[in-house]
Amino acid sequence: MRQYGLIGKTLGHSFSQAYFQQKFAAENRPDCRYDNFELPTIDFLRTFVLQHPDLQGFNVTIPYKKVILPFLDELDPEAEQIGAVNTVRVLRDGQGPRLVGFNTDAEGFRLSLAGASLPSRALILGTGGATAAVTFVLQRLDVECLLVSRHPDEKQISYAQLTPDIIRQHPLIVNCTPVGMHPHVTDCPPLPYEAITAEHFLYDLIYNPEETLFLREGRLRGARTQNGTRMLHLQAEAAWNIWNQPKRTLYSE
Repeated sequence: MRQYGLIGKTLGHSFSQAYFQQKFAAENRPDCRYDNFELPTIDFLRTFVLQHPDLQGFNVTIPYKKVILPFLDELDPEAEQIGAVNTVRVLRDGQGPRLVGFNTDAEGFRLSLAGASLPSRALILGTGGATAAVTFVLQRLDVECLLVSRHPDEKQISYAQLTPDIIRQHPLIVNCTPVGMHPHVTDCPPLPYEAITAEHFLYDLIYNPEETLFLREGRLRGARTQNGTRMLHLQAEAAWNIWNQPKRTLYSE
């Protein structure tokens, strides 16, 4: 049996397991399974891998995408640039498992924007691992990013500093936080939503619920909206490709 899975602190919101179960059924892969693994701390990572000898690879979600880095043996060059990992390949060569980290969030986000007209400035909500991938992509698409954080550094702003004028100056707003995610569906990031217009594009990485309150507030004001479902599927397929590449081609373009 070839085992794959998802690690995170709490996973009740995730559709990854269902996606891969459907994929394995559709492709007639009874030799594969995908499980959720809730780890109370990333310090348990090595123990977890050793306890699952059939594990070939796993995805990483909140809150471990950045803090997992010191626990890995190797990093894909792009993941190293991004500074976050959401996909890990487990290599077993007789000397114990070797963990190689990748970032497929970036590819999933980039491909999910295919055909979209992007403005020159974006407001990014949150500063976690997903934000790292999103800003990596947008900056390479020549989109200037301003990050909003509950605990901002000198290059970021706080939610209290957000003004209607800042909202108007940033037609693309990407929510990279878990605010509004199931089961907390009545929550939304604290923005001056009255400043949102039909010129805006609101993108929420959350896919459960299908329409968050953040997206609803944008839709009601005429903004384009997109949730994270397509990104989820695209990054999952990218992860599957990594898990099944020959070792010698892991880092090839």
